[in-house]
Amino acid sequence: MTAPFTSSARGGLPTAVLAMSAAFLVYDQSTAINVLLPPLQQEFAASRAELEWAVNAYSLSFAAVMLGAGALVDVWGARRVFLIGMGIFAVCCAGCAVAPTMLLLILALLLLGIGAALLIPSSLVLATASATTPQQRTKNVAMWASSGGIGMSAGPLLGGALTEMGSWKLMFWFHAAIAAVSALAGARLLPTVARVPHPLDVPGQIAATLAFGGLVFALVQSADQGLSPMVLGAFAVAVVGVIAFVVIESRVAAPLMPLAVWRNRVFLGASLQGALWNLALYGLLFALGLLLQTGMSMSVLHSSLMFLPLTIAILVGNLTVSRITEAIDRVDHLLAGAQTVFALSLLGLAWAGWSQSIWGIIVAMIPAGFASGLLVPTMTTQSLATVPRELHGAASAAFNTLRQVGGSIGVAVFGILLGSELDAGFARCLIAAAAATVVAAVLTPLTQRPRRAA
Repeated sequence: MTAPFTSSARGGLPTAVLAMSAAFLVYDQSTAINVLLPPLQQEFAASRAELEWAVNAYSLSFAAVMLGAGALVDVWGARRVFLIGMGIFAVCCAGCAVAPTMLLLILALLLLGIGAALLIPSSLVLATASATTPQQRTKNVAMWASSGGIGMSAGPLLGGALTEMGSWKLMFWFHAAIAAVSALAGARLLPTVARVPHPLDVPGQIAATLAFGGLVFALVQSADQGLSPMVLGAFAVAVVGVIAFVVIESRVAAPLMPLAVWRNRVFLGASLQGALWNLALYGLLFALGLLLQTGMSMSVLHSSLMFLPLTIAILVGNLTVSRITEAIDRVDHLLAGAQTVFALSLLGLAWAGWSQSIWGIIVAMIPAGFASGLLVPTMTTQSLATVPRELHGAASAAFNTLRQVGGSIGVAVFGILLGSELDAGFARCLIAAAAATVVAAVLTPLTQRPRRAA
């Protein structure tokens, strides 16, 4: 076992900065791709299903590998996993930029998601390990989370601006350059962190990948193929994967996702709410990017600017959520209220998209973004509120995995609902997103902590 990291010339600020760069890259990539879909469709003559895979390939491998990434950090060490993840990210971004076909681009994005999954737990461990006091640790975690939020918010604008400057490929080259510099700097500056070796749950990882992959493949391909034998086979693979995962996790010594976590009512409620929110938001980003550029004939830069009210409002919500929580003093009221505002905003967006009202879209995105900024930190906090500390790592991985799966399902389902008439299809998508948000709001009582735990 390596020695635990303590403050040294190799730690401190450089480590925290590198950890923040990883969070920025991972979440910037997750949203930037949405404004690149029409240029990709034009260059590669891509089908709707291929465009959905351009979004889902990244989130699917991200979600599948995320479960085992935390265990890899324990076994290999945060430094090694970070460098491997950053190396994969750099190489795969370059691969996306030079991909000659849509199929190879999707394969590169699939591998890119693996790099992203390795970066999230390793960078978070490095961010906390670089602190020498509890106060500094809290500050580092907040800065790491804020970097991810900034990346998510900046993604559409950055992707649109770089595309307008030359080509959609510039976004991938930009990410590749940051990842390469971070990997080289990390090899020189990153400290080693104490490891906690334990067996890797390889069978559980394989079963989870089959479950996620089969489900998303079936949903995406059903838009073009209906209930074809291939689609039905993919659904069957997903069912077998789920059953195998439950059986494996109940028997292995070091499961990826201890079943005890799912018996926690508060965790289960918060995780389901997180998945439903991701379904609504990622589906919205996918549908909105196509509506603005293809349905309303906006340029890439103009359409990326249209995302600003949403992303800025998310940041404002993130920055003010702690004060609002203290003022309300009831987390369940905050969750229910924010989800109500989000659902109503989605209905407003449905009307604005159907009528192609630019100002209607802008106005409706402000409360949608602000409510989202309140929801994510609150749901994340609640997901761990009553989970024993020794299960925090597994619970965090499970929560984030379920969110990513929700986002992938949202893109797949919204791809089916969009149809050929984008204005009417967009309205259908947003009504479905509002319905999912209402279901999430109904689940709010599950997230209320028992009095003893509170």
